[in-house]
Amino acid sequence: MHIFRSAAALLGACAVAVSVGSPVASAQSGCADLRGVVGPDQICRVQIQNPTYTVDMSFPNDYPDQQSLVEYLTQSRDGFVNVAEDPDAYNLPYELDADGVGYRSGSLLPGTGTRSVVFTTYQNVGGAHPQTYYQAFNWNLATNAPITFGTLFKPGTKPLDVIYPAVNRYLTEQQGLIDAIPSTAGLDPANYQNFALTDDTLLFFFSQGQMFAESAGPVQASVPRALVAPMLAL
Repeated sequence: MHIFRSAAALLGACAVAVSVGSPVASAQSGCADLRGVVGPDQICRVQIQNPTYTVDMSFPNDYPDQQSLVEYLTQSRDGFVNVAEDPDAYNLPYELDADGVGYRSGSLLPGTGTRSVVFTTYQNVGGAHPQTYYQAFNWNLATNAPITFGTLFKPGTKPLDVIYPAVNRYLTEQQGLIDAIPSTAGLDPANYQNFALTDDTLLFFFSQGQMFAESAGPVQASVPRALVAPMLAL
């Protein structure tokens, strides 16, 4: 029982969005803080392996707000290690994988456009059902500030009136999920906090068990950016 309480607490802590701070001065300092290695592809990779657990984390080394990525990964790693090193841990070794994928929109000119990083985090702490969840970070290069779902759209607009049916339609047509999201969940902004921007699309990421059965796993949906373009505050 002790290990399941620990695992549940860890999952809850990791799924909470980390507060976003100011970007660090050096893009490489984030990787250095985590004792990672930057490859030729400018991806920072952090690997830890021992008889008790394995940790694999990666993220784009040039994301402007490295501090927020480091805080999220540090919180995820430390919580996971605490569970793995618990005397009551069993079914070892445990596994934590946090793969951060980068997205961008806008011009390549300095100080324009947006950058996004979305982590797909897989966690196995000995239970029957490993968990996969998402955490997204978005940055406005023009204002040098984070983008949240609340600041993504102009005040007074109702983006979910467009986004909710578009997501439902995408999941029905692309993944065969009939009546994928009920309106109570589909019109709740809390369910759309993990997103990424490209020039053509607004991507949404739903963690395992967030709005669907656990068996559905993590779910992604794509909304044409043109549908929400008049409401965007960018």
